Amino acid sequence: MADQIPLYPVRNAAGAGAPNLRRAAYYSAAGSGPGADRRGRYHLEDESAHLDEMPLMMSEEGFENNEDDYHTLPRARVTRRKRGLGRFVGGGWRSLCTSCCDWLINICQRKKELKARTVWLGCPEKCEEKHARNSIKNQKYNVFTFIPGVLYEQFKFFLNLYFLVVSCSQFVPALKIGYLYTYWAPLGFVLAVTIMREAIDEFRRFQRDKEVNSQLYSKLTVRGKVQVQSSDIQVGDLIIVEKNQRIPSDMVFLRTSEKAGSCFIRTDQLDGETDWKLKVAVSCTQRLPALGDLFSISAYVLAQKPQLDIHSFEGTFTREDCDPPVHESLSIENTLWASTVVASGTVIGVVIYTGKETRSVMNTSNPKNKVGLLDLELNQLTKALFLALIALSVVMVALQGFVGPWYRNLFRFLLLFSYIIPISLRVNLDMGKAAYGWMMMKDENIPGTVVRSSTIPEELGRLAYLLTDKTGTLTQNEMVFKRLHLGTVSYGTDTMDEIQSHIASSYCQAHPPAAGSSAGPAPLRRAQSSAPKIRKSVSSRIHEAVKALALCHNVTPVYESRAGVTGETESAEADQDFSDENRTYQASSPDEVALVQWTESVGLTLVSRDLTSMQLRTPSGQVLAFCILHMFPFTSESKRMGIIVRDEATAEVTFYMKGADAAMTAIVQYNDWLEEECGNMAREGLRTLVVARRVLTEEQYQDFESRYTQAKLSVHDRALKVAAVVESLEREMELLCLTGVEDQLQADVRPTLEMLRNAGIKIWMLTGDKLETATCIAKSSHLVSRTQDIHVFRPVASRGEAHLELNAFRRKHDCALVISGDSLEVCLRYYQHEFVELACQCPAVVCCRCSPTQKAHVVKLLQQHTGKRTCAVGDGGNDVSMIQAADCGIGIEGKEGRQASLAADFSITQFRHIGRLLVVHGRNSYKRSAALGQFVMHRGLIISTMQAVFSSVFYFASVPLYQGFLMVGYATIYTMFPVFSLVLDQDVKPEMAMLYPELYKDLTKGRALSFKTFLVWVLISIYQDLAFISTATFLWKVSAITVVSCLPLYVLKYLRRKLSPPRYSKLTS
Repeated sequence: MADQIPLYPVRNAAGAGAPNLRRAAYYSAAGSGPGADRRGRYHLEDESAHLDEMPLMMSEEGFENNEDDYHTLPRARVTRRKRGLGRFVGGGWRSLCTSCCDWLINICQRKKELKARTVWLGCPEKCEEKHARNSIKNQKYNVFTFIPGVLYEQFKFFLNLYFLVVSCSQFVPALKIGYLYTYWAPLGFVLAVTIMREAIDEFRRFQRDKEVNSQLYSKLTVRGKVQVQSSDIQVGDLIIVEKNQRIPSDMVFLRTSEKAGSCFIRTDQLDGETDWKLKVAVSCTQRLPALGDLFSISAYVLAQKPQLDIHSFEGTFTREDCDPPVHESLSIENTLWASTVVASGTVIGVVIYTGKETRSVMNTSNPKNKVGLLDLELNQLTKALFLALIALSVVMVALQGFVGPWYRNLFRFLLLFSYIIPISLRVNLDMGKAAYGWMMMKDENIPGTVVRSSTIPEELGRLAYLLTDKTGTLTQNEMVFKRLHLGTVSYGTDTMDEIQSHIASSYCQAHPPAAGSSAGPAPLRRAQSSAPKIRKSVSSRIHEAVKALALCHNVTPVYESRAGVTGETESAEADQDFSDENRTYQASSPDEVALVQWTESVGLTLVSRDLTSMQLRTPSGQVLAFCILHMFPFTSESKRMGIIVRDEATAEVTFYMKGADAAMTAIVQYNDWLEEECGNMAREGLRTLVVARRVLTEEQYQDFESRYTQAKLSVHDRALKVAAVVESLEREMELLCLTGVEDQLQADVRPTLEMLRNAGIKIWMLTGDKLETATCIAKSSHLVSRTQDIHVFRPVASRGEAHLELNAFRRKHDCALVISGDSLEVCLRYYQHEFVELACQCPAVVCCRCSPTQKAHVVKLLQQHTGKRTCAVGDGGNDVSMIQAADCGIGIEGKEGRQASLAADFSITQFRHIGRLLVVHGRNSYKRSAALGQFVMHRGLIISTMQAVFSSVFYFASVPLYQGFLMVGYATIYTMFPVFSLVLDQDVKPEMAMLYPELYKDLTKGRALSFKTFLVWVLISIYQDLAFISTATFLWKVSAITVVSCLPLYVLKYLRRKLSPPRYSKLTS
């Protein structure tokens, strides 16, 4: 019945039929297979014109019949603007000023338009236009803007600006009510501390930039190699980068010392992934006999304009001095992005982007000056106090009768009561923040914690959203093989020795016939022919499964000791190299490495791999050689990867494939166990892969080869035609096994996430990893609880698709959201407010395939749409933008370096330390600063109330009650220790705060510092003054002091008049 209820109100009955039928067809097709889903979605591709007829309902409220309302929330709809004079007075003048300021800023900061470029090899002078310098600059100021910039950051807050105006007023003789040092000394102290702190931070940034910019690189010229600094590299230069050296700029990969024509690079500081990436040199330049021949050819690279996307590149390499000219298309695998590190061999590249036009810099946001929410709240309270100050001064002048120069008396009263807003507030708060930071760094329960920003410790106690990276933050990025399932039998970590014995026995039976030939298939055929011997049947199935895992991958073994081996001795030393203990495996995915390491542990070892061949070593020492015919890499769309290999001993051609269960279920032969076992492994937090194979005859392979080659040469729809040819092989494949791999989590990740959830903090995971991997980690880390449903947002590419997916997601309740970066971009482009509104209602959100810029964008969206405080946690260079954009940034020192740690406000060594940092130190910092700020204001109110009573008693005279250093001493030395002792206040013990994280929820409501609590402190101040003044003891003392001080004066005056009357006394008589 629920499915028949219309969920989308339309404007008229005539337009209601077709859209609803289309929607029903779309969602009914969702469960009928991939094909139906694809057809339904593409059918709506060109129907965006009907979107106005099916409004995106974000609540159960109806929509008005307005053409613009289909994409807005009812409660978020903008009201109509006023017209005429009222509009100009109310908002027109402000809009005009804002427009003029924006126009001036755009004129002053007009950016150069980025364009595609032609880069000639080794000829920077041929560049058509001037490009950016290749220098890194993370400084916020320069020599001329440092002092003005720091002063602006201080005096843009009302509190500091008020102190400046009061201090400057003492230069006017008519307004002077005390010594200059009583006002300028505290203000000067605060400014001096701030300037010194900023100067130290700026100098450290300058030193780091100088170190990077002064790194030396080898530049290839006509006269040979010359050394150049990184900042002097230009577009068009040919740069040589050695192993373990940072790539200084974005380059196109031309040559390498590796014979295979490829190399590995580490990209952990760019995309956060610790796995090495394989890069391929341009074949035209790799084939040149010598390095100097790069200057003997006339060639250029046509590169697209600089972009943010680090996962794509389009370009063309052209060599003109050939007949016909050689054209070679360039893709992402031919590029070397800046801030990555060469992991193998020596590379030569031509620079195409420099400085601020590189991918790494474009994905890095400028650091902002973060201001805590508590400071903003105190700034608002200061404004309220200032209004009270003005009102009190006006009352005093009014009671005086506005006689004489009343405006001067008004200003003097403003100065007399200025201690209502004490300048010691800033001093006490800054000292308190420094004390909180020291306590965090000295906490033995979170060793290694570093506070890099001492201005926002209270933010740790006000967080509502925690946005975290996955790789290296929640996980260790170390994969461990846990499970192998063959359908009838399952093997775990405690039974791997059985698999090892099966593999050893299989190859021992295959080894005796001949040393040079592979008799591997023989025992398998014997095992299959003897059906009653179940042991051999299981052995053969294990053999085929392990062999498939050892062949179907993109892993390359790397030998450190082979760097100096020459071509002549390579074959002679092959056995020695293959047994080298320093062998390491490198691949684009840690899952692949885990599988190959497991096959090595059970006896089948990958010993050699290049672009065309692969060699395996059996437990008996026999080397099996395979020729790689075709490789089909993993993509987020296909969710699987495949390889076609030929056994050089038997000439047998086999097509192996592995992938996610969702993609492989329709490819493998019918079975009754795969779906159930995949679900069981997923519930255990294991990442599953389905492995299958298909043996091809020579005729089948030749037919595929011809069709595949023809599809690759197609000009139109090349990708679709190639995919169709490959899919022709993916039919009725033999299911070999199901594997389960565990990505080990960081220590105590699960209890930490549970604690944060109980504290009322919503956790979002933003990662650049694949959707399946991110979903699996969300389950295993208990970011998504076992009882919660997961809504995987389908890939969308248009407004129509995003419209339908958001409507489908709206009907889900209490479910976690998983969305890819591409779909997120589309949703934010058309339905930004609606998407954020829905996502904020989810208990957890996982965004996968996110670029660094997208991570920062998500943080800013949460800040804008919710107005709540956000915290970003990461450990790699790709997390820096997110950390800097958040209200509070936490960096973790890990495998991906210290870049995130250095850019963060707080640095920790393990993710589990976040719990204590927020629940204990965040709570204490906020509670103590709130009490300290209000108590300092209470202290100022007491002295100001006494001044008001004093002026009232003496006929509203604008005369100070206390003079000189007495007032400065009252605000600092005399009362500093009792007030500052509040930084040691503790309302809840740390053990209790950790045991009951629910106490943290109350902090986010801001009840410790509000206008209500402030009003209570004001009433306490007035009561204490009046109560003290109205006591009998006070009245007696004041009367006695008055009599003793005034009576002698009046007696002397009376006697003088009697004994020596003035000359005008007779006239008056």
